[in-house]
Amino acid sequence: MKGTYITDITRIPYFQSLKKSEQESLLQVTERFPFRASRHYLSLIDWNNPNDPLKRIIFPDPGELSMIGSRDPSQEQNYTVQHGLQHKYPQTSLFLLSDECGGICRFCFRKRLFMDCQRQTARDYTPALGYIRDHTEVTDVLLSGGDPLILSTPHLRKVINELKSIDHVGIIRIGTKMLAYNPGRITGDPDFISLINESSKENKKIYIMAHFNHPAEISPESIQAIGMLQQAGAIIVNQTPVIDGVNNNPAIMAQLFKKLSFLGISPYYVFQCRPTIGNQIYTVPVEKSYQIMHTAFKQCSGLAKRARFIMSHSTGKVEVVGMNNHNIFMRYHQAADPEDYDKFMISHSNPQARWFDDYEPFTPGTGPIREWLFEYDPAAYREVATY
Repeated sequence: MKGTYITDITRIPYFQSLKKSEQESLLQVTERFPFRASRHYLSLIDWNNPNDPLKRIIFPDPGELSMIGSRDPSQEQNYTVQHGLQHKYPQTSLFLLSDECGGICRFCFRKRLFMDCQRQTARDYTPALGYIRDHTEVTDVLLSGGDPLILSTPHLRKVINELKSIDHVGIIRIGTKMLAYNPGRITGDPDFISLINESSKENKKIYIMAHFNHPAEISPESIQAIGMLQQAGAIIVNQTPVIDGVNNNPAIMAQLFKKLSFLGISPYYVFQCRPTIGNQIYTVPVEKSYQIMHTAFKQCSGLAKRARFIMSHSTGKVEVVGMNNHNIFMRYHQAADPEDYDKFMISHSNPQARWFDDYEPFTPGTGPIREWLFEYDPAAYREVATY
C-alpha cells in the first residue's frame, strides 16, 4: 500500500492554492492533530465546493485549536484490563490492534492515539488473548484501533484464528472505515476475502462495523468491496456520529440510511459526537441530533431505521429514547455498572447540551421509573408512569 496514503498536507493541491496565512493556520492544526488521507478518498472530494462534506471529514479546520474537550471523554483508561484490551461491558471486549487509520477523521474520539508517543495499542497479543480465554462471559470481541485493516492480512489472520479457537467467543467484529477510505484494501486482497470466508461460519460470525458518515463516501469501489465481503459471509452494519457540516441534515441522514439499507447494511448506531479535545466545532447539540435522526426516519422504511441514538458515556451507552416540549428521556443501552440497566432518566430539556454531563444531575425518584431519575416535569411523569 505504499503511496496509498498522504500524511503531508502541503502535498495537497488545494492546500497549495490557499493564502500563506491560511496555510500557516492549518499547519498549526496538523502539528497538534495529524493529517492522514488516502488518495482514493481525496479523489471523492469536490475541492471547488467550500462546504464539501468529505472535505469536512478529512481536512483540518483552524477551529480544532479551541482545545475544548477531553483527551479521553469516555474514560477508556478506566476499563483497560490488559495493554490494548478494554473490558467495559460483560459480554464484549475491545481489542486495540492498531494506532493507524486509512485516514484520520477530524472528529475522531480516540485521537489521543495519534497524538501520543506512548502506544496504547497491543503489539504482544498474548496477555490480551489470555484474558479473553479466562473470561468466559466474553462472547463478542471488537477489533479496533486505529483501523485493524491497516494491518497485513497475515497479521490479522493470526489474531482472528486465535479468537476463533476460544469456544465462548461467538462474534468477532472488525471496526473499520476502510470501506470508505480505501476500499482497495479489500478488493485488492483475495487473501483477506478468504480469511473472512474461513472465519464466518454457521456458529461464529465476522461482523464488519463500517463507518460511513455521508452517502457520498459510498463510492463504486466501496460498493464492490461491500459485495465481496457479504459474499464471503461477513455481516456489515454501520455507525456514524452526527457531525456538523457533514450529516446534520435530516435529508442527508435519510439518504445515508436508505443507501446503506439498499446495499444490505443495517444502520446500527448514530452517535452523539464525543467531546474530545478539538471536537467542539464538529458537535451538534444532543436534542438537535436526536431530532435530525428521527426526522430522517420518517423518510425511511423499517429496515433503514434500525439505528439507536447513543452517547458513549464513561458510565455506558446512554440512549436517547424520546423528547417532548419540556423533557428528554434516556436509558442505558449498555452499562458499565449492571445496576444502571434499570435506570430510566428524565431531564428538563437543554437545547444547548452537547453531552450527557450537560444535563442536570440525578435526583431520587419513586414509582415505576425505578430508583434514579433526573428532575422531571410532573405531566411527563404521569404520562410515563401510566404507560
